[in-house]
Amino acid sequence: MNAIKETNFNFENQTAFYRGKVRDVYTIADTYLAMVASDRISAFDVVLPRPIPYKGQVLNQIAAKFLKATADIIPNWVVSVPDPSVTIGQMCEPFKVEMVIRGYLSGHAWREYAAGKREVCGESLPEGLRENDKLPEPIITPTTKAAVGHDEDISRADILKKGIVSEEDYVQLERYTKALFQRGTEIAAQRGLILVDTKYEFGKKDGKIVLIDEIHTPDSSRYFYADGYQERQENGEAQKQLSKEFVRKWLIDNGFQGKDGQVVPEMTDEIIASISERYIELYEHIVGEKFVYPDQENVLERVERNVTKALKELNY
Repeated sequence: MNAIKETNFNFENQTAFYRGKVRDVYTIADTYLAMVASDRISAFDVVLPRPIPYKGQVLNQIAAKFLKATADIIPNWVVSVPDPSVTIGQMCEPFKVEMVIRGYLSGHAWREYAAGKREVCGESLPEGLRENDKLPEPIITPTTKAAVGHDEDISRADILKKGIVSEEDYVQLERYTKALFQRGTEIAAQRGLILVDTKYEFGKKDGKIVLIDEIHTPDSSRYFYADGYQERQENGEAQKQLSKEFVRKWLIDNGFQGKDGQVVPEMTDEIIASISERYIELYEHIVGEKFVYPDQENVLERVERNVTKALKELNY
């Protein structure tokens, strides 16, 4: 199948290249970034051996739509989306924290709570909550961005004490994070979904704070189906999730959690096709539109052609 496992382009005025877990990032004239959303998929900090067709397009197009839908709240890094799998944007100086915001007690925050903690990243949590309960108010639980290894929880007080972000900037980041989460929550509700938690990354360009990276995608966010949420909570049942949790579940069921000595289970064509279908389903639920399959041409040639054309149109 026509999937993007990796790219090795050499664009005019290219000054750097970085291959992340799932994205290939080209720096152009130290001014722009051309970010290719590959079809690689990672789980448990491991890149799985086979790519998932259309996964990169799904994430890139969800992010593009949400960045457009929030541009009235905060300026963002995007200059153009010249290809279904590529975003070109301005190079910004990123803040060294990720702003995680949670409206519900799920995932990492629930695990901390279940272990007896009643404070996460300096935010107090009331007694008597159950997994996936709605929190009295959304809480911001920032993490430091680790160059290597896992991101670490950090409190607002520690961010300011260590001088990671100035107080003036941090107050603005909090304001933006809450406003973006509110907008994401409203859009999700229109689609019959609950935006449970998500993360935002910010940078600075010419002294102004800018929203960078992808937002509200199933890789950076957790969604529940709204229909039946209350009933499932009252019955102590697991919530129906719209995220890449199903990939993790398949790996766990097949004896893989990224631990030493464990081997990734065989990814058959059937498994690949089913994961691809689930990503397309995520797209259609979150965006509320039918997924448009690209023309069946050589995908790498298409990406290179579209990016080359878009870069030529930029004035730099």
